[in-house]
Amino acid sequence: MSVSTQPIITRFVLTEKAIRLAEKENTLTVVVPRSVNKKVIRDYVEKAYKVKVIDVRTLITMEGEKKAYVRLSSENNAIELLTNLGLL
Repeated sequence: MSVSTQPIITRFVLTEKAIRLAEKENTLTVVVPRSVNKKVIRDYVEKAYKVKVIDVRTLITMEGEKKAYVRLSSENNAIELLTNLGLL
């Protein structure tokens, strides 16, 4: 899967928990296709949003969706990024 040709983020999660993670741990919460691995998620977020990613954690939800927690470096602000994207 090419990073430059296909967007891999299905949607951003904007629940109370996700916003708290963005504020306190500088972490974005996104839903991605199940076939995508952590390296692809990291590369896509870094290139698409021009941020530095420290860590990516993934899980499969009870609904069968793959959720990724993408932690940004301290020089980037997750809340600011979500605001600039018009999500907050």
